[in-house]
Amino acid sequence: MDKQSKTDGDNEFMISGRKAVLEILNHESPIDKLFVKKGEKEGAIRVILAKAREAGIVIVEVPKEKLDLMADGVNHQGVIAQTPAYEYASVDDMLAAAKAKRQEPFILICDKIFDPHNLGAIIRTAEACGAHGLIIAKRRSCGITPAVVRASAGAVEFVPVARVANIAQTVEALKKQNIWVTAMDSDGETIFSANLTGAIALVIGNEGVGVSRLVKEKCDFSVSIPMMGEVSSLNASVAAAVGMYEVLRQRRN
Repeated sequence: MDKQSKTDGDNEFMISGRKAVLEILNHESPIDKLFVKKGEKEGAIRVILAKAREAGIVIVEVPKEKLDLMADGVNHQGVIAQTPAYEYASVDDMLAAAKAKRQEPFILICDKIFDPHNLGAIIRTAEACGAHGLIIAKRRSCGITPAVVRASAGAVEFVPVARVANIAQTVEALKKQNIWVTAMDSDGETIFSANLTGAIALVIGNEGVGVSRLVKEKCDFSVSIPMMGEVSSLNASVAAAVGMYEVLRQRRN
């Protein structure tokens, strides 16, 4: 399986694995340099090299041992792309994007999501549902890492992500912009009976404890997902997907 590692510091990403590198090339995302195992030119590597040359990307052939060191234990499959660090957007950027499309704002707020695979999956669904952006906290939260980029399957290139100092304060600010903010919480009304039309921000809580108390208190209301089985909760990215698609369904009706 393709995996990714991050360099020390925040100035660059090292994206490892053939599929992951191909996704970056296919989306024409910036790549500073491509490192390829010396003598490796078959299969997917051949396609990667052709696309890199066409894009004018610097290609460096290096011994497998050097790739191993660069990947820091991650399975690089003979190729690593060095890319610039992710550039975060602002909440105002998201609102402006919605206005430009003449759409009511649809924003996701991740409250202490730590798992990069969950965050990436949420971003992937957000892109599919037409969300205008996603908000995360600067602290106690997963940021945009190479693992998140991979889990998003390239969607991170199309969904603006903003980092804010305080989620609760951001909720208050969105409400002042006439955006309804709803928390996905087991104590809320059933999501399929709630009114999720209009300008809305959906809050997705932590994988273990859900939406934090302070953030939930700031929200306009809460919604829950009906659970018919013995297990009382869903994975954060799955719960987020249910919520986003219900928003999309109501917007289309």
